Amino acid sequence: MKRDFSSLKRPRYPMPDFIGEALTRHKLYEKYEKRPPYQQNDYIHWISSAKREETRQKRLNQMLEELRKGGKYMNMVYKGE
Repeated sequence: MKRDFSSLKRPRYPMPDFIGEALTRHKLYEKYEKRPPYQQNDYIHWISSAKREETRQKRLNQMLEELRKGGKYMNMVYKGE
């Protein structure tokens, strides 16, 4: 499904390969794409802006877990599912 990112207040961040590969490997790409454009964009920026690889991996794992379980977005309650 194509999402409309035109209402974003921040620049749209490109999907890094390592995030796309993790979503595919964990079979969560569809759940990721169902999230609103701002959440998709925020996840990408939040994960890829980490300075240390350890932090980047921790954030990636958090996103994957939130997508897997549902009900959360960056540790906040999310009722959009």
